[in-house]
Amino acid sequence: MSMWQPTDRRKSWFAIQRVSVGFGKIAGRRKPGGKSLKLDRKGTEIDMNKRSGEDPRKLRLTEFCLSLPESIRQLSGSHASFLVRKKVFAYYLDNHHGDGIISVTCKVLPGDNKALVASFPSRFYLPAYIGARGWVALRLDVRVVDWDEVAELVLTSYRLVAPKRLIALLKDDDMD
Repeated sequence: MSMWQPTDRRKSWFAIQRVSVGFGKIAGRRKPGGKSLKLDRKGTEIDMNKRSGEDPRKLRLTEFCLSLPESIRQLSGSHASFLVRKKVFAYYLDNHHGDGIISVTCKVLPGDNKALVASFPSRFYLPAYIGARGWVALRLDVRVVDWDEVAELVLTSYRLVAPKRLIALLKDDDMD
């Protein structure tokens, strides 16, 4: 009797491996010469110091989001999704549906999205499709981006989406 082996289609599915990055597992690894390394979804190393065609705002947001416990990045064209245990906590949107806006979209507490948009309409807006479900977008295509505000928004979203055990790791690591 022969042993069961997956079909070719299943082999390719099993070959796709999502890599968790955070808390010194992979994010803290350094290449000889002091260059920072990250792993993409397929497990190939990416030199984060290397200049690429990627937008520097996307790179900075990626670096912050991947520093959170068990977070991953999925690319889709010029957009990026940031997930923790298969739940999205942030999106990087670049010209979504031709609107010409570059932004980070995050989940916020109920009602906060409309309050932020009403208070600062030049910086915040309700994103298409998910704005009504408690998400808000912060524009990154302004002259000066307040990265502390971006970090606070992403961290709040992460805390709303992530499991309690991962949130406890944030408190232990003093990322507040």
